[in-house]
Amino acid sequence: IAACTRCPLHCNATQAVPGEGPMDADLMIVGEQPGDQEDLSGRPFVGPAGQLFDQIAGQAGLERGKAFLTNAVKHFKFTPRGKRRLHQRPNASEIRHCRWWLDAEIAQVRPKLVLAMGATAAEGLTGRRGAILSRRGKIEETPSGTPALLTLHPSYLLRLTDPHAKADATAQFRDDLSAAVRLLA
Repeated sequence: IAACTRCPLHCNATQAVPGEGPMDADLMIVGEQPGDQEDLSGRPFVGPAGQLFDQIAGQAGLERGKAFLTNAVKHFKFTPRGKRRLHQRPNASEIRHCRWWLDAEIAQVRPKLVLAMGATAAEGLTGRRGAILSRRGKIEETPSGTPALLTLHPSYLLRLTDPHAKADATAQFRDDLSAAVRLLA
């Protein structure tokens, strides 16, 4: 994966960020793409969204160390703004190009359940991007037959400014993480 040039995203990213965790994990957690901190460190879910995920996962009884964590897209897509690198959403072509890596991770780990966080993860796993708010909390099937529980992405929670909307979305996210734990029990 370090030498991947399947799409143009490798040109500007620092490095590809592969998944990490136990290779026999029952749960695979799939996010969108590496963020700035993930791109620099080479590890998934270490930035602000990853920290929020860890906090809420702990509340839901989900142990990060027992799950395999990865992203639908393996390189950070961004627009430079001065010294900052602003996140850009991967397009359908970039998601398709990275699908090979995601399928390979699923085949290696063989999880019992995949938790798809956000629209990009949903598209990478099911082929459909839209309506994540109405699809969240539901189980859809991946092409390999692995069930995928769809939920919000923690970065979405970080962007919400209305306190009531943020509290509601956080509760939904926590409920979905709890549901994943229950499904694997």
